[in-house]
Amino acid sequence: MSWWQDSRLAACRRIFVREAVFVASIGVHASERAASQRLLIDVDVFVPLALSTPHHDCIDEVIDYDFVRAAIRRRIEQGHVNLQETLVDDVARGLLARPGVVAVRVASSKPDVYDDVDAVGVEVFLFKD
Repeated sequence: MSWWQDSRLAACRRIFVREAVFVASIGVHASERAASQRLLIDVDVFVPLALSTPHHDCIDEVIDYDFVRAAIRRRIEQGHVNLQETLVDDVARGLLARPGVVAVRVASSKPDVYDDVDAVGVEVFLFKD
């Protein structure tokens, strides 16, 4: 079963951000420590329909997706991170801390690592306990 088929998400709305581009200090190799690199981040945030269905077409009735970009930016601004796994785990935990969020998927990819590969990356999918 894939994550999007999980029955716990049946009554949820998916808020997403695709290919958000950040410049980050990330990597274990000396060349990666010497210079920041482009990082693409994809995020899915799952919120119960009861908390994300507007009745008056008002932003206060839903979860504004600006918080996703802000959470990623806050983590990147904390400084160098060695592993993409660490980065996506940290971002996921930060997003899950927001009230109303029940699950998140965070993916990170480095598009400039290899000339013959579109990108290399990792992702994590977590439910709030």
